[in-house]
Amino acid sequence: MEIVIVPDASAAGELIAAAITDLLTDKPDALLGVATGSTPLPIYQSLAERVRDGRLDASRARICQLDEYVGLPAGHPESYRSVVLREVVEPLGLTEDSFLGPDGNAADIAAAATAYDRALAEAGGVDLQLLGIGTDGHIGFNEPCSSLASRTRIKTLTRQTRVDNARFFDSIDEVPHHVITQGIGTILEARHLVLLATGEAKAEAVALAVEGPLAAAVPASALQLHPHATVVVDEAAASRLRLADYFRDTYAAKPAWQKL
Repeated sequence: MEIVIVPDASAAGELIAAAITDLLTDKPDALLGVATGSTPLPIYQSLAERVRDGRLDASRARICQLDEYVGLPAGHPESYRSVVLREVVEPLGLTEDSFLGPDGNAADIAAAATAYDRALAEAGGVDLQLLGIGTDGHIGFNEPCSSLASRTRIKTLTRQTRVDNARFFDSIDEVPHHVITQGIGTILEARHLVLLATGEAKAEAVALAVEGPLAAAVPASALQLHPHATVVVDEAAASRLRLADYFRDTYAAKPAWQKL
């Protein structure tokens, strides 16, 4: 696992966007797994700017969702499909044909989850999966004590997660109780995992995921098992890392030829 400490969210966005640019240069039809929420917005903004000024050709890229609310009406502005279309697909000049996501309104949610897991495999697997981290250490919507071998499935959100997400709705009562999420085992199949965390509120979760023991109680700690996992954090989110100085030294000494 590589830990990269950057000054702020803007620097993080540029760094990760540059890595995605390298990926799409090497593999134009790469499958990019995206996360939602406010944290990854600097990445998407930088990618869109690169497309506009010609530094990035994303025309053949494919996009897939990490998770989706269950039961929101089709086209609801806060469904993750709508969010990804609005924040990623459209700004990159892509169409819905390039987009994979689970059906949160399926009559059989369990079957829809299994179908999405299968669709990702049939698409050749995810080349780079972007991740955020919850204040309780969750990734995707794999809440604490999720199986580290779990596949895409329905999950019940904790009250804290619903409180955290209520800012996107008129009230917490509108936040769904259930989601379809890629399981931890599914996430670990991506070729490259990139977790971005910013702000002091994420510092404890980052420290537990990076320096704590591998534990289902901290789902993000599963990144310790992955052969190519990168954790990018700003100074605030890095504030509880005991090995922060070591992480800074190793990144500063990184060979120029070695990509993120």
